Amino acid sequence: MDLLFVDINIFESDDDDNDDDYNFVVRRPYTIRNKPNNIQVWDDTEFFNRFRLKKETVIHLLHRVEDRLLIIRNKSRSLTLINQLLLALRFYATGNFLRACGDFSGASISTASRIIAKVSLAIASLSATMINFPETNEEIRTTQRAFYEMYRFPRVIGCIDGTHIRIQCPGGEHAEEFRNRKGFFSPHTQVVCDHNMKIIDIVARWPGSVHDATIFQHSRLRQRLEAGEFHSGILLGDGGYPIEKYLLTPVLHPTIVAEERYNNAHIRTRNIVERVFGVWKRRFPVLSLGMRVKMETVQDIIVATAVLHNIARNQNEEEPPAFVDIPDEKIGDDNVNEEAVPVQDNNIRQALINDYFSRLHN
Repeated sequence: MDLLFVDINIFESDDDDNDDDYNFVVRRPYTIRNKPNNIQVWDDTEFFNRFRLKKETVIHLLHRVEDRLLIIRNKSRSLTLINQLLLALRFYATGNFLRACGDFSGASISTASRIIAKVSLAIASLSATMINFPETNEEIRTTQRAFYEMYRFPRVIGCIDGTHIRIQCPGGEHAEEFRNRKGFFSPHTQVVCDHNMKIIDIVARWPGSVHDATIFQHSRLRQRLEAGEFHSGILLGDGGYPIEKYLLTPVLHPTIVAEERYNNAHIRTRNIVERVFGVWKRRFPVLSLGMRVKMETVQDIIVATAVLHNIARNQNEEEPPAFVDIPDEKIGDDNVNEEAVPVQDNNIRQALINDYFSRLHN
């Protein structure tokens, strides 16, 4: 329905004969858009294909964020809380222009932009409870046991890697810092996952030109590892990371059988983080197709989709169909010069090779 408002402004005239002249200024028509009830309109399969989560999971999510979404409602009174949430999920699921997502939900571009930003912030705020390392002794032992049962690599509590989230040029004097080595703009996001393919740590604030090792060097996770919070727990990383007593990388040039066994177990175990990237980005293609929103919103969307990925894992959600080809955003690693690594930082790896993998039989 289009409603036409007309302002009638009477202007004084020097000509007495024109005293009765009027100037009509026509405002832009106000459009009352249709607000679809997407929960009822789509069956379970169609809903899952469009929003990448099951209806039950979306309702569960709404209950967890509705208090924060009430803040949005004051500025977006025409959309119910569930429609605000679904608008954001539709954006994550398609990476479409704001106009297309707004049209899908019956919202203007400005309203869609505001809602996506606020809903992303609300979901990202759940990261304090949804994205966590194992902390108690029992949790650490359970995680280490689960990783060991995969490919017999001991003491592992997580696998670490970086991935690039495609965005439009952010503009400003520091824009080129976001251009990565493949030539597109991105934040370089550090992720650690566990044996269940859940994201247990994420850092999404660094530009795409920054190396994996630099992000880790300045992360709070490294400080916690240095402080011994996770006891004997270790991370597995690729050649882009330095060797530490709590972070092990592959042997660059294996020469003995034990080193080959170590590398084989390391690579097969660490591959789980690559699988996480694939599942995460297929569920939320906006992470690969490119975002056209402010950088603050980009960071919130990255964390929000990580939270949603973990919720989907907790709810045993199936992987959504891949309607689009997700490009490989992995950028080749800079191998660390092992000769420059302090000897003490290589002791843990060497001890594992000599005392464990040398005795391990296939």
